[in-house]
Amino acid sequence: MFPDPDPFPNPRIAVTASNETRAPGLDFIRAMVARDVERGKWEGRVATRFPPEPNGYLHVGHAKAICLNFGLANEYPQGTCNLRFDDSNPLTEDVKYVEAIKRDVRWLGFDWGDREYYASDYFEQLFDFAVTLIDKGKAYVDSSTEAEIRELRGTVTEPGRESPYRSRSVAENHDLFERMRRGEFPNGSHVLRARIDMAHPNMLMRDPLLYRIRHAHHYRRGDAWCIYPLYDFTHCLSDAIEGITHSLCTLEFKDNRELYDWIVSEVGIEDPPEQTEFARLNLDYTVLSKRKLVRLVDGRHVSGWDDPRMPTLAGLRRRGVTPEAIRKFCDDIGVARTDSRLDIRKLEHTIRDDLNLLAPRVLCVLRPLRVVIENYPEGQVEQLDAPHYPHDVPREGSRTVPFSRVLYIERDDFHEDPPKGFFRLAPGREVRLRYAYYVTCGEVVKDETGRIVEVRCTYDPATMGGGSPDGRKVKGTLHWVSAEHSLPAEVRLYDRPFTTADPEDTDEGEEFTDSLNPDSLVVLPDSRIEPSVAHDPPGTRYQFERQGYFVSDTVDSKPGALVFNRTVGLRDTWAKIQRKATRSGVKTKPGARGAKADSGVRPGPEPAGAPGRGDGPERYMSAYGLPGEQAGILGRDPELAALFEDAVAAHDNAKAVASWVVNDVRREAKRRAVERLPFDGAQLGRLVALIDSGTIHRAQAKVVLGEMFERGGDPDEIVRQRGLEQLADADVLTPMIERVLAEYPEKVEQYRSGRTGLLGFFVGQVMKLSRGKANPKVVEGIVRHELETR
Repeated sequence: MFPDPDPFPNPRIAVTASNETRAPGLDFIRAMVARDVERGKWEGRVATRFPPEPNGYLHVGHAKAICLNFGLANEYPQGTCNLRFDDSNPLTEDVKYVEAIKRDVRWLGFDWGDREYYASDYFEQLFDFAVTLIDKGKAYVDSSTEAEIRELRGTVTEPGRESPYRSRSVAENHDLFERMRRGEFPNGSHVLRARIDMAHPNMLMRDPLLYRIRHAHHYRRGDAWCIYPLYDFTHCLSDAIEGITHSLCTLEFKDNRELYDWIVSEVGIEDPPEQTEFARLNLDYTVLSKRKLVRLVDGRHVSGWDDPRMPTLAGLRRRGVTPEAIRKFCDDIGVARTDSRLDIRKLEHTIRDDLNLLAPRVLCVLRPLRVVIENYPEGQVEQLDAPHYPHDVPREGSRTVPFSRVLYIERDDFHEDPPKGFFRLAPGREVRLRYAYYVTCGEVVKDETGRIVEVRCTYDPATMGGGSPDGRKVKGTLHWVSAEHSLPAEVRLYDRPFTTADPEDTDEGEEFTDSLNPDSLVVLPDSRIEPSVAHDPPGTRYQFERQGYFVSDTVDSKPGALVFNRTVGLRDTWAKIQRKATRSGVKTKPGARGAKADSGVRPGPEPAGAPGRGDGPERYMSAYGLPGEQAGILGRDPELAALFEDAVAAHDNAKAVASWVVNDVRREAKRRAVERLPFDGAQLGRLVALIDSGTIHRAQAKVVLGEMFERGGDPDEIVRQRGLEQLADADVLTPMIERVLAEYPEKVEQYRSGRTGLLGFFVGQVMKLSRGKANPKVVEGIVRHELETR
């Protein structure tokens, strides 16, 4: 067994030993398998496999297949899933990839038990199957060159032509194939081909290649073989040998299904497996082609397979992504029949949601600017208590953060001549230091080049903890670290590897590498972090307050030389902010959040944080994508803005949060000040999260918010006490849906005849039957499925 490299262990999900199952989803593959089991097909067995080729590392697209194959088997008491290495190409495969794949599958949370198989173990059986085809006159040895075979294959509009060697006798083919096996011929001199139909409309059926000669050392079989079966021959017969029932693969193998079925039929397999295709994962701003990932590695565009910019599981792990987040992402995107591209923000959103509950908060200054508090006693150090988690996260713990006379703040949290909408530190301006005091800037110190090297401030001792006894308010809150006590760190800001959503969509003469993002890695060697992290092991995850989620690098970070990788920002990068600003007609002024800092360091896309509050409508339009009216309201009302930003920090759906703040909270604020409301922004954010998760619908949320206005309280607890949770369990909803469909058979027939608008009628009847507690989206999905498959 390999040690789990993840510092936050996750429970293993063993498909052969665990009794734990989850409610099946409604995708078409699970529906198909359920029907097969119900009908007793394959005696009710469910046997799947995950068959990677060990010629590279697994990526997030493989994770979708892993979760489907292992997860599907796990949903049936006797379900099994094999890990089978499709290792029939000695030129590209290596044991290092086998070990990496096993490590990644285990890290993702799955265990294949004793069901580890290799196609190379079947070479003898595969050879015998090939001989069977020769005996039946269904295969022949072709001595044509590769170019000749390609030319004779024809095109999609023209039939192929038969090879001059197609008429060889069975005896001659036997003799040549045995001699190929014994190594009597050089590479490329002969191949074994299936004899099917050179005029077949499916070009894969035009006498496809089954075996080729390769005098190469195999990492498992050594020099025992010099002929190797091709994928189409190996894969289907390996499935048959292992007794696989459902051979699941992605849509690029759809045309191969006909050949799959032909081979298992012609060699005499009884009760053969069946191939079913599903849509592969296509993710924006990256590539998931193993061939292209190899080019990124071999071309030194990245540092290796585990480079945090790579979509490999090893790269995502090193970047700080958890296996739970990957599994949740795969569950959320589901299984579809048709290919499409997925917005990478979906993955980023899932990662944020996962890390929000997991990552302790710490203070880290990425681009330090020295601040001297002139009226703070020299030599004095206060140890301030700071929580590791916000109060709405169900985890506790805190750490002490030293506060002293000399601090560091973010360089772009200060502006000598602040533009409109900038509410952080500037000459004569007062801001709040997180967990500490109000400070006011009095003097700016520059070097001989005119670059700002130090800011001198004064502090108000009565504002400890962030409040003022005289009730004065500030609009900006900054993070900081003590210059004397903070630790030096290298921070690596990773961003999307490509600048275009589909890097493979290139014009003639272009390469996918032409759209590589030059700012996909920005290294900040002079960052400073609070001392509480000094003894944490590599791989520990954090939220750097106002910056994003980070992880200490498992390769390069060590005591005294800390290295942190950015996993994901709190919000999207400045590049996205600029695009939104452009679309809304807002021009970003120099020095605003996201503009390149005057630090001498090429900053690249700005890690998204939460700048000062109430920075004017322009920031709310650009940073959050809000429409002008909502942005104007928040820009004019610092209290509403503060509540909004606290809510967004708790739940990253700015538009939904803004709607509640601008409409419902603002209406209540006409009766009493926002600061006197009996709940805070984090609790409002949690309420919006309950809507987004489908736990409650908007009308129920209005009821919850009314109680929060009246008495305060945690929205989760209010929902639980009042029994407002929506029904989203398919096992509970399906009987209700079946009852409704049984009651309206004529409408069912009308729907199937083309009146698809009746879908809303059926959903409404189920909602009425559940007394409004059913989740309408889930109901719609099940109803649609039942109507289309019954």
